[in-house]
Amino acid sequence: MLKRILIGTAIALGMSLPALAAPGEDEIRAAEKEWAAAVVAQDFARLDRFLGANLIYAHSTGAVESKEAYLKRLHTGAQKYDAIEFEKTAVHVYGDTAVAHSHLTMRGMSNGAPFNERLMMMHLWVKADGRWQLAAHQTTKLP
Repeated sequence: MLKRILIGTAIALGMSLPALAAPGEDEIRAAEKEWAAAVVAQDFARLDRFLGANLIYAHSTGAVESKEAYLKRLHTGAQKYDAIEFEKTAVHVYGDTAVAHSHLTMRGMSNGAPFNERLMMMHLWVKADGRWQLAAHQTTKLP
């Protein structure tokens, strides 16, 4: 009888405990949120820290930009984000490299035209100089 109670308790506890995040996963989830907040707020100093020097930024339109080109578009207002709202995100960490895959909605202006798109986004993060930096961004429009 005692054995059944202990097994039942162990199962109940196991089911009630949240799954533990892999090392670095919480950091990447936080970096994703901070990246989105910095883009919407046009916080260029914070963005500069998040974006890796060799960033490949691929838009859902097929346009691909470097860090410098992307920041220039943000500075000039050619690209402006009013909102970035995450629906779900999966994160996989591989040492000093991580992949984040999200479904989200982005709203704003691009080249003077408004956009309101539901997207699938892939981010590649690399830990360098003691912090996570965005190395690659790719979005694809969802139906």
